[in-house]
Amino acid sequence: MQQRLPSRLDPPITFAHRGARAHAPDNTIEAFALALRLGASGLESDVWLTSDSVAVLDHDGVVKRGMRRRPISEVARGDLPEHIPTLAELLTTCGVGYELSLDVKDPEAAEVIVEVIQAHDPDMLNRTWLCEPDFERCLRYRPLLPNVRILNSTRLDRLREGPERRAASLAHHGIDGINLHRMDWNGGLAALFHRFELVAFGWDMQYDYQLQTAFRMGLDAVYSDHTDIMMDVFRHEVGGQLP
Repeated sequence: MQQRLPSRLDPPITFAHRGARAHAPDNTIEAFALALRLGASGLESDVWLTSDSVAVLDHDGVVKRGMRRRPISEVARGDLPEHIPTLAELLTTCGVGYELSLDVKDPEAAEVIVEVIQAHDPDMLNRTWLCEPDFERCLRYRPLLPNVRILNSTRLDRLREGPERRAASLAHHGIDGINLHRMDWNGGLAALFHRFELVAFGWDMQYDYQLQTAFRMGLDAVYSDHTDIMMDVFRHEVGGQLP
């Protein structure tokens, strides 16, 4: 069997993408709770702010009212469908014993996220990963939000300066790592980011062979809709190597 390359996080994090969405409605408390029961060590979601500045978890950021579609930013929390949870409700229901990856869909949401988590359990901030596609916003968040982890979530072809220069810039500004699509990663690229003491996260890992490859190349975290498959591969590839 191919030897697993070292990851900076050992063991790597297994993020349930939008909860266990292959088995329950995505971004619901039911899906998040099920993912944790299935063994995921992390939960992932997207954060939007309502019109009354409440951080809620939803993928598209729009709600339907009959034939109309309205942005969540134009709707008060009390008027949202019941299945859309707040970040505070997630923490209250599922606790804080896991890693939390949040895509910052609204630039104004980052500080609210930190305020909610700080009020619930300050220790959770160190297990919170804010994923931001805009490099400049990553840099702005860093001094404002010193207690959370920040990831540049992007694609390889968007790194106009090349991966090595992006890695150097991320490290220089204190950004914690990068989050790329599974098709962008290979073992050499993971080693490059590790060389700059950055973590390497990979998303859209849906099948066993994709997850197997990700763990073997040394990625520090994977994201999958299929929590059961992810955990089976994790136990096979990583579990037997843990102390």
